[in-house]
Amino acid sequence: MCRSLQYMQGEHLRICPQEYTCCTSEMEDKLSQQSKLEFENLVEETSHFVRTTFVSRHKKFDEFFRELLENAEKSLNDMFVRTYGMLYMQNSEVFQDLFAELKRYYTGGNVNLEEMLNDFWARLLERMFQLINPQYHFTEDYLECVSKYTDQLKPFGDVPRKLKVQVTRAFIAARTFVQGLTVGREVANRVSKVSPTPGCIRALMKMLYCPYCRGLPTVKPCNNYCLNVMKGCLANQADLDTEWNLFIDAMLLVAERLEGPFNIESVMDPIDVKISEAIMNMQENSMQVSAKVFQGCGQPKPAPALRSSRSVPENFNTRFRPYNPEERPTTAAGTSLDRLVTDIKEKLKLSKKFWSTLPYTICKDERMTAGLSNEEDCWNGHTKARYLPEIMNDGLTNQINNPEVDVDITRPDTFIRQQIMALRVMTNKLKNAYNGNDVNFQDTSDETSGSGSGSGCTDDICPTEFDFVTTEAPPVDSDRREVEASATQPSRSLPTLLVIFIILVLQRQWR
Repeated sequence: MCRSLQYMQGEHLRICPQEYTCCTSEMEDKLSQQSKLEFENLVEETSHFVRTTFVSRHKKFDEFFRELLENAEKSLNDMFVRTYGMLYMQNSEVFQDLFAELKRYYTGGNVNLEEMLNDFWARLLERMFQLINPQYHFTEDYLECVSKYTDQLKPFGDVPRKLKVQVTRAFIAARTFVQGLTVGREVANRVSKVSPTPGCIRALMKMLYCPYCRGLPTVKPCNNYCLNVMKGCLANQADLDTEWNLFIDAMLLVAERLEGPFNIESVMDPIDVKISEAIMNMQENSMQVSAKVFQGCGQPKPAPALRSSRSVPENFNTRFRPYNPEERPTTAAGTSLDRLVTDIKEKLKLSKKFWSTLPYTICKDERMTAGLSNEEDCWNGHTKARYLPEIMNDGLTNQINNPEVDVDITRPDTFIRQQIMALRVMTNKLKNAYNGNDVNFQDTSDETSGSGSGSGCTDDICPTEFDFVTTEAPPVDSDRREVEASATQPSRSLPTLLVIFIILVLQRQWR
C-alpha cells in the first residue's frame, strides 16, 4: 500500500502511531470507514449459522404443523363420509369449526383451548341427541339444556377428557416452541446487525489498517490483541449470553416434551378414530342419556308424524368401507415430529454461548489474525511484536480497563437490553409450556390437577415443575406462527358398532 507513496512524519494522524507513515489524514478517515464496514460484515457473516438455524427450523416446523393439521382434518372427513355418509356431511361444520379453531390457535389467535373443546363436544351432543331421538322436536332452549349435561352424563365416555388433556398440553407446547424459534430468529437477526461506537471504530482502524500505514501490509494483528478489540466492540452482545443460554435450555426442555408426553403427531394422527369412538359410545348409551336428559330438561314435544316414523338405524347409516393404506395422508412435511425435533435440538445446542464466544470465533479467522502460533511476529497496535496486555473478561462492566477500546460501561446499549427482555419473557413462556400451562389463559380449573388452557400433567407425566413469572410473550412478526400439539392415550372399543371400530384400529396398526 505504501510502496508507491512517500513516507512522512505522522503528527497529522489521529489513530495510528505518529511515526513515519504513508497515510494522510484523508486516508485514515477512509480506512476507518472501511474498518467499520468490514467489522459489520464479519459479525453478520460469523452469526450466519445461528441466524439460519432459527430461520430454517422455524420454517420446517411451521410447514410440518400445518400439514399435520390438514392431514388430520382430511383423514377425519374421509373416514366420516365413508362411515356416516350424508348424515356426516349435513353436520360436517361442527368438525370443520374444530379444526378451524385449532388452526386459529396455532396462528396466534386468542383461543382458549379448553373452552373451545368443551364447546365442540357440547355442539356434537346437541346434534347427536336430535339424531337418536328423531321422534321429538327440540327447541334451541331445550338443546342448550341438553348441552349442560355433557360433563354430568359423560355421553361420549372418557374420550373428551383424555383428548382435552392431550390436545391442550401438546398444542401449548408446540405453539410456544415455534414462537420460541421465532423469537430466537428475531433476536439473532437484530443483534448481528451491529452499530460500532466511535471508540470501537478507532480500535478497528488501528488494528486492521495501521500496519499498512507503517509499511507492514503482510503483518496481521496478534490474536490476543484482536480479542481485546472484539471484546470491547461486542461488550453489550456478550451481556446477552446469560439470557440467551437460559432461553436455549428452556427450548430444549420443551423439545423433550414434544418428543415424549406432549407429542402433537401422536394426538392428531388418530384423532378421527378417537372422535369416532366417542360417537359410538354415545350410540351405545343413547337410551340412558336420553332418559336422564328428559328427566332433567323435561319431556320434549313429539315431532310431526312424518319425522317421528323415522328410526334410529335410518339416521345412523353405518355403511363403512375400510381404507386402503395408500389412501392415508403421507407423513407431514416429509418427516416425523421426532426426527424434526431431534434435528432442531442438535442445532440449538450448538448455538449456546454464541454471543460470549463471538470474539473468539472472529479472531480465529485467519483473515483477521496471525494466529496463536505467531505471537511474536504480529501487529500489537504499535509495531511488529508480542502483545503484552491481559485479555479482558466478557461483558460490558469488564471493559472498564480495556486497553484498546474506549468503552463507557455506565451506558448499556438499550437495544441489546430490549433483546434480553424479549428472551426473558419467551423463556418464562417456555417454562409455562413445559408444565402444560398456557400463559394466556390462567384459571383455577381442577381438570387434571392443572390450570389454564390445558395443564396437561396427569399422574406422573409432569414430575418436574419450574418456578416462573407469568408474562405475555413479546410481539413477533405477523407472518410468524405459533404452535401447540399433543400426545395420545390408548382407546377402548365399545360394543355398539364394534366391527367398525376394530377395522379402524387394525388398519391404523398396519398402515
